[in-house]
Amino acid sequence: MVVFPAMPGTETAPSHRTAALLWAVALVLMLGAAVWQRLSGPTHPRLGRTTVAGQPMRWRLLRSGTSGEPFLVTLRPPAGVGGVVRYRRYPGSQPFTEVPLQRDDDALVALLPAQPPAGRLEYFVLLRDGSGELRLPPGEPVVMRFKGEVPALVLIPHVVVIFLSMLIGVRAALAALLGRPEARRYAWVTLVGITLGGMILGPVVQKYAFGALWTGWPFGSDVTDDKTAVMWLAWIAAVAVVSRRREARDRLARVAVALAAAVMIAVYVVPHSLRGSQLDYSKLRPAPGSEPSHLAQ
Repeated sequence: MVVFPAMPGTETAPSHRTAALLWAVALVLMLGAAVWQRLSGPTHPRLGRTTVAGQPMRWRLLRSGTSGEPFLVTLRPPAGVGGVVRYRRYPGSQPFTEVPLQRDDDALVALLPAQPPAGRLEYFVLLRDGSGELRLPPGEPVVMRFKGEVPALVLIPHVVVIFLSMLIGVRAALAALLGRPEARRYAWVTLVGITLGGMILGPVVQKYAFGALWTGWPFGSDVTDDKTAVMWLAWIAAVAVVSRRREARDRLARVAVALAAAVMIAVYVVPHSLRGSQLDYSKLRPAPGSEPSHLAQ
């Protein structure tokens, strides 16, 4: 059984020092979640180091592009190294198309054809130094996804409100664990924030980026949509409990807020954009001549 320590006297006169400490802990957790979401998602570039023509080289292959614009592949190998990029639509079994890398000052670049929002390409690079080929990345190709432009007036409030909601939600849980009265207020603020940032602005961002408001259950398998809905429902349940149980040290209310925050943290551990929107190419007929014939099938 979990025992929640009570702090008599803090319900009406909370310590500023304790409050500041709780905010600091919540801020660290929120920033950690933000960094994790950035680094763990399937749109984060593939990075690595290798040796080409006897010299060390770092490589970076992007996994996200803007719909309507060609996708730029850039590498900086030593002088005298050339190569090609091979790509095809994803998912698919068509043959790979080969595009030569062109020298641009100290870089090798190639342009892959633009795709509609949620369209994906898988690609890999073959570098050639005269003595053989080096494949980047080793193993499976990189899978990248195109997305539409999202207006800053929509995207920035979405991101800010979502992460502020996590900050306040964790703060609510810490207050609940200590039996502090502000837990109730912060639980309500968290629910409002998730509603606005996740359930209202989130679908609007999705619509701009991928052409659909909602691709989670029951319409699809977008994990980001699904986990947002789970987090939202958890906080609805927590607020329903604390609204009925007025005492700051009420055990059930404290457990409800703590569990909602635990669900929120678990949601943020799941990488962003996992199993995100994916274009069904079988339903798309591109303009004639816009791509190689085997990609237009």
